[in-house]
Amino acid sequence: MTDHEHEAGPGTDAGSTGTATLTAPAKTEPKRKTGELPPYKVLLHNDDVNTFEHVIAAVVRLTGMAVEEALLKALEAHETGVALLLVTHLERAELLVEQFMSLSVTTTLEPA
Repeated sequence: MTDHEHEAGPGTDAGSTGTATLTAPAKTEPKRKTGELPPYKVLLHNDDVNTFEHVIAAVVRLTGMAVEEALLKALEAHETGVALLLVTHLERAELLVEQFMSLSVTTTLEPA
């Protein structure tokens, strides 16, 4: 190793001008706080069995959502086939889906 290479330091180009090029870090998922559970969507599905009144009452009862918002969710599910009710952690999402099932209202969950 020559004195010139030694002065430049390891990993540097002895002929460089001394400027460094920085590269942006790769995009990654936002880091969750320690202990934070991954989010899940609870989805309301349209069916040909339940009345709007029954679905709205179930949504209000199980989620605490206002009647007006529950009506909009029921209408969205009726018109498009599915509506996002809420996003929560897995255990609560599973519980809500079971509770809706006990009221014969079709819901599913999926990772958010």
